[in-house]
Amino acid sequence: MKENKKIKRSYFLICLMTISLISCDQDESQDVTNFNNLVLEEDFENGGIDTSIWTFEIGTGQNGWGNNELQYYTDRPENAKVEDGKLIITAREESFEGSSYTSARLITKEKFEVQFGRIEARMKMPWGRGIWPAFWMLGNNIDEVSWPQTGEIDIMEYRGQDPTIVHGSVHGPGYSAGNAITKSFNLQNDRLDTGFHTYGIEWGKNYINFYIDDSLYNRITPDDITGEWVFNKPFFMLVNMAVGGTFVGAPSEDTVFPQTLEVDYIKVFEP
Repeated sequence: MKENKKIKRSYFLICLMTISLISCDQDESQDVTNFNNLVLEEDFENGGIDTSIWTFEIGTGQNGWGNNELQYYTDRPENAKVEDGKLIITAREESFEGSSYTSARLITKEKFEVQFGRIEARMKMPWGRGIWPAFWMLGNNIDEVSWPQTGEIDIMEYRGQDPTIVHGSVHGPGYSAGNAITKSFNLQNDRLDTGFHTYGIEWGKNYINFYIDDSLYNRITPDDITGEWVFNKPFFMLVNMAVGGTFVGAPSEDTVFPQTLEVDYIKVFEP
């Protein structure tokens, strides 16, 4: 394990520096804030999945996760393992517990939560119709108020059939599912499945900024929604790869299995 892999909390004042970045798909500058207090660095260097941070969610859409997905999530190493300093999530085409596909979904619920900060992951996407990886967050009060009242922040969503496009979104009461507040980024002269890219948000009391490789492409504030702003409480993280579902459709005959999502690291900085 690297010595700098740790979860730490401190109460030092954050060093703030305002800079101007330009979104690649809009010609306007926007102010953003750098968060410099590192509270989580998950670099997947300990040879296995760290159960002090992550919990596997097991099952299918019948668990109430919805979206008409086709996979069964397992905790098997065939579907999730750490290898060469990376988390490898693998979707397989196989008959398992009544499903035709398997994959993995890991969450930090009740183990690590964050309220405001910069949350980022360096990842390499799969490629193929019907493959749906995501790096996202849910409110820690989900068991009390359910979804979408709890709020959802999609730091990175990706359709396997669109290898140059990433989506950043929020869901909440009155703006969920097909009515989510969202925006996409189209990578020019490259593909998201051929190399690693960093996907992140900077999240403050009244804004969430979305980035790819430090390029700001989406900013959401309370003025952008028609319902309640539910993003001023702690959230936990999720990383998974679904197969099929309303966002991507079913795999086609040309979709090759197994499919892999590679995660090099996840970092969280907060005040």
